[in-house]
Amino acid sequence: MDADWLRPDELPDLSIERLGEPTIESAHAGEGRHFIEDDEKILFYSHSWELKACRDSGREPPLLERAGPRRKIFFDPRELKCGIVTCGGLCPGLNDVIRTITLSLVWQYHVREVYGFRYGYAGMSSNAPKPPVHLTPELVDDIHLKGGDILASSRGPQDSDDMVDHLEKLGVGLLFVIGGDGTLRGAADIIAVIKRRGLKISVVGIPKTIDNDISCIDESFGFSTAVEASRAAICGAHAEAKGAWNGVGLVKLMGRDSGFIAAHATLANSDVNFCFIPEEPLELEGEGGFLRALEKRLERKHHAVIVIAEGVGEALAAGGDSPITDASGNILREDIGLLLKRRIKEHFKGRGKAVAVKYIDPSYMIRSLPADSNDSAFCLVLGQNAVHAGMSGRTNMVVGFWNQYFVHIPLTLATLRRKRVDPKGRLWQTVLETTRQRSYLSHE
Repeated sequence: MDADWLRPDELPDLSIERLGEPTIESAHAGEGRHFIEDDEKILFYSHSWELKACRDSGREPPLLERAGPRRKIFFDPRELKCGIVTCGGLCPGLNDVIRTITLSLVWQYHVREVYGFRYGYAGMSSNAPKPPVHLTPELVDDIHLKGGDILASSRGPQDSDDMVDHLEKLGVGLLFVIGGDGTLRGAADIIAVIKRRGLKISVVGIPKTIDNDISCIDESFGFSTAVEASRAAICGAHAEAKGAWNGVGLVKLMGRDSGFIAAHATLANSDVNFCFIPEEPLELEGEGGFLRALEKRLERKHHAVIVIAEGVGEALAAGGDSPITDASGNILREDIGLLLKRRIKEHFKGRGKAVAVKYIDPSYMIRSLPADSNDSAFCLVLGQNAVHAGMSGRTNMVVGFWNQYFVHIPLTLATLRRKRVDPKGRLWQTVLETTRQRSYLSHE
């Protein structure tokens, strides 16, 4: 059983909020277009033991709304103004999502005004660094071929009342929020203000996390690109390791709290000998510690490749009892890659043994790349479905990929808790079988 599995009694209400009844015929009606009916649902659980848990608890199997175009929409496109905001760090595919949302609104629904808020939530405040940009098909024409974020981004919260004031001033009726856990929590705060004021403004989230760590979403955009781009770094580390006596290639990959990138990159590059993720404690010293395990590996093979996620070894790298945090509240730890490199060199120097450590950190290069083909196609469908949901008047939700379908996920479920690698699950067990690191970490 997955350690992150949610019991039926832990699930929030999976119904999706609406601003009102959609009464406007879709512009695509009569064109032979396939529409999704509101009663089309996707099972939240997919395994027999999960369904048994529902039966044992006396509950019906929970269902999620299937995403897609509806026959009737809520907003009149001739009067609607939309906004797009991106928050948090860069991620491959951001421009793809921005482009798709803009083109879908303009071409499919004939919306006339789409605002792009610049520099994240700061761009929605009264003290915005720059005014919003008018997004047009011409402006977004080729942005999917470029890395980065045409709107730019920022971290940290802003005053929700102030941001809603800005939306009201511009006349925005539909806001698309692209971001991770913190961004989506910020969206929930904006929605709370909208409800308190009785406004008809829809907020639809598009989950963005290169770490693939948003709750109840199988995969987020940017993850595929990150894993693919890691191959060059790991191949380089392997070449460097084999190019020296007792050579060590050390690669740090993204993953503040979840080790999905490191785990999948290891499986995609089977030359990795040690993989470390935040979900598993890292012990350096002692007969069963990593430094002794590395010593055993070098005694046998005289080279080693290590992949480590940035969030590994919190106790080692957090910086004491009063850690420093960034604008989003994330703890700023010492670079675990540099720390591990230093400890490896100190360990072998103390034992009078030669070691050549080459450290590679491709993090910022990876997250600023254009999306690969898988992510680009994924972003296109994700963005289109977000537009369909918003135009139908749905709000307080994100569009996500779950059980092989695009679905509507309540914001409360997406932010319930962070998705993490299960140390006893199949993914991590496959990593351990591939690296064979247990044989080196054994006390025997």
